Amino acid sequence: MELKEKQQKILDVAIELFKEKGYMGSSVRDLAKKLDIKAASLYAHISSKEEILEWICFGIAQDFFENLEMVKDTSLDPKEKLNLLIESHLTIVLKNPDVTHIYSNDWMHLEERLPEFIALRKKYQLDVEKMITEIYKAEKWELKSPVFTTRFILHTLNNSYFWFKRNVESTKEITNEIRDKILFGLIGNSK
Repeated sequence: MELKEKQQKILDVAIELFKEKGYMGSSVRDLAKKLDIKAASLYAHISSKEEILEWICFGIAQDFFENLEMVKDTSLDPKEKLNLLIESHLTIVLKNPDVTHIYSNDWMHLEERLPEFIALRKKYQLDVEKMITEIYKAEKWELKSPVFTTRFILHTLNNSYFWFKRNVESTKEITNEIRDKILFGLIGNSK
């Protein structure tokens, strides 16, 4: 999704506004005020507030899918593939905490494209579940519930920005810590 320069500026300011007031608590008038323009002028660049939410939700979803494809295309051993999946997903989340917050909490306010977005989220979850199942089989690990395990991993990763908001620790340190917690929690101590 390529945005024009003005649209990117609108998106950046909208992310700040939605994070501050929530998507439902924000109006086009609020956005225009933050941009120091008239509300009517915004409509030269956007069709609606919902369009901005679409940019946010579908944009980060695209990032998740691109990274998932990269992980699937590697020839790493199964345990390293799971490690890379966790690391790549978490890297997107931690580099985009405000976008992730909006994506995680406001996606249900998509109206026109909600069914499409739900299908996209479901496809991502199923793709990750398939990968996790294959990894567990290859490693001969017991996997009682692929659905629960997948949801647990994705929920943990998607909400990790909460635990490390604006922390001075590096993204790499945070990524390593969360990845280790997930891996050791799922497969036991690596010794």
